Amino acid sequence: MDSDAVIDRIAQQLIRLTRLRERTQAQIAANTSGEIEIAAYGIIFRLLCDGPMRSGTLAEALFSDASTISRQVASLVKRGLIERRADPGDGRASVLVVTEAGREVAAEIRKRRNETLDRVMADWTHDERELLGSLLRRFVDDYEAARPAILTPPTSKTSATEKDQ
Repeated sequence: MDSDAVIDRIAQQLIRLTRLRERTQAQIAANTSGEIEIAAYGIIFRLLCDGPMRSGTLAEALFSDASTISRQVASLVKRGLIERRADPGDGRASVLVVTEAGREVAAEIRKRRNETLDRVMADWTHDERELLGSLLRRFVDDYEAARPAILTPPTSKTSATEKDQ
């Protein structure tokens, strides 16, 4: 298979996976009366992994805009899953911290997520699972590293001086 065909195959599977995940998440949200956006749970996990942080820093860490994070944080605070505390480095600002209730919800989500993935890969060997984990980590790391270049608009091959001639 030539290089373009391999890239096309990967792209098609990523699109397929994205659609499957979006549809599944929409159905889960519908089944739980949409009490909270599923994307908002990423906030809890980021705070658990990286510790308390300001809302702006959280938005950057999640590659999201401040208004989206602000709305999701408000929902999580209202539900008692995270709370705002004075920033120890600057008492005028606040940091977001996961509450005990948030930790319990995260543990339940993690348990369900792992059960789901275990079900999906039931026929996979341990080595196959490890390989997927390694390759997926590498792919995501490389994607993240390439992201700034991806977001930069392509430059014209014709320079300004060539246009003037």
